[in-house]
Amino acid sequence: MTLPALTFSHDQADAFDRIAEALAEAGINLVEATTAPARDGKSRVLAVIGKAGSGKTLLLSALAEACEAAGLAVVSGDYEPKRARERRSLAILAPTNKAASVLRLRGVRATTIHRILYTPVYDPEYEKVAEWLEGQGERPVVEGLTDEAMDRAKLFYEGNKSIPGALAVAGLRGSDFITGWKRRDDPLDVGFVDEASMLDEKQFSDLCEIFPNLIIFGDPAQLAPVGQSGQMVFETLPAPARLELSRIHRQEADNPILDLAHLLADPQVDFYRFERMIEEAAQRDERVVWAQRVEAELMARSPVLVWRNATRIRLINAFRNVHDAPEDALLPGEPLICDGIELPLKHRKKRQDLEARGLIKGAQVIYLGPGAKPGFSRLHVVGAENPQVSAASIVKIEKPDQEEPFIPYAARMGATFLHGAAVTIHKAQGSQWPAVQVFAPDIYAASRAGRVEAGQPLWKRLAYVAITRAENRLLWVVRNRLSRPEGPLGIADLRAKEVAPLELTQPEAEGL
Repeated sequence: MTLPALTFSHDQADAFDRIAEALAEAGINLVEATTAPARDGKSRVLAVIGKAGSGKTLLLSALAEACEAAGLAVVSGDYEPKRARERRSLAILAPTNKAASVLRLRGVRATTIHRILYTPVYDPEYEKVAEWLEGQGERPVVEGLTDEAMDRAKLFYEGNKSIPGALAVAGLRGSDFITGWKRRDDPLDVGFVDEASMLDEKQFSDLCEIFPNLIIFGDPAQLAPVGQSGQMVFETLPAPARLELSRIHRQEADNPILDLAHLLADPQVDFYRFERMIEEAAQRDERVVWAQRVEAELMARSPVLVWRNATRIRLINAFRNVHDAPEDALLPGEPLICDGIELPLKHRKKRQDLEARGLIKGAQVIYLGPGAKPGFSRLHVVGAENPQVSAASIVKIEKPDQEEPFIPYAARMGATFLHGAAVTIHKAQGSQWPAVQVFAPDIYAASRAGRVEAGQPLWKRLAYVAITRAENRLLWVVRNRLSRPEGPLGIADLRAKEVAPLELTQPEAEGL
């Protein structure tokens, strides 16, 4: 089967038909666009596997559209109307906010795995507004919300499909309409998971518990999660459950970045030959740059990708020095990476709150300034649907040749952050940026180390992941130098995305 508006390649069409057949066994008929109640209780897991440019996202989008046409309710992790709970459901997931935002920019209603594991509990008064925004009820009258505020919320929702964002535009804070978070008790129906190469065994197990029909999409050439012996979860599935996309789909104008990524599959290409290929591509196409230095201005929103931790720390400190950042404070506009949540077990609800709002390990954020309370920071969560949050923060800045990091901000507990001007290629998986800087001396060091991962030289896996993070422009940095920025750090580029910040406060969470 092919969708009328799309032209699939043979491998895409075969994968679509195999998934449609599996869903038909579960009572979801994509051909007739009909659904029947779930009945057989059987679990189904399929994996769509393909390298960058093979059409995984196009196939995922077409399947999601077909599922919605068949009557499945899309569960976004924001608000689930009661009527939708009685319907067959679909959730489209990614491991991180940035990966989910890449899908949303392509018209796919994606959210993070955490937002499905933990669901919000709404104030009953605002459930009426949420139901109205979803088209499930009449326009309510709510004390404190004017007609103008309701109109703003409706207009925002029509363009963004986000209940919390719409309520924030109406002038409400998260604590006004979300009273708490709970672990999902009831299973859902169909789950599509992008960037499956990032999944660890625990996440995969949790997803299998929630979704009796699970379809995961992954790239076998990427890096496996740390601690899994180079193996990705889809590699453990039996051969009939792995659907491979082998054809590479080019854009209307050939993409030199994808071309370089796929040249790495040639066993005759060593590091030296690959660098010559990059240099030749840079002479032909402005989308590939043979760079003599790291661009400091680009680091503020797109981290330099490195292999070695020591390189990451040196680049971060060089970035702060060139911006004249003080030792004891952050400048508005400095990038951070969430390194986890430091909370005791008694504050489990607060942990769920932080994670559900996007502050999960690996999340990219921009520091906006100090919060209203001591120890709090105002943050912009990159890729989140409602990016502005205020949270208790522990910020660690590592120093070269020093075991202990410098801590300019230290709440007693809360979300912990490392600086994000440079990140390891492992942590960059699942993210994409318009322009990406790859620190080539680190790739060279990996090639000299001679390590092999899952039958492939490690340097090739690192190079493949790093360069495929670039959407439009790849800068291959060959010298250990840093340019001076043309202007100071700032947050003006984030202003257009601002809504009322979601204050992460909770009475029982003393000190947060």
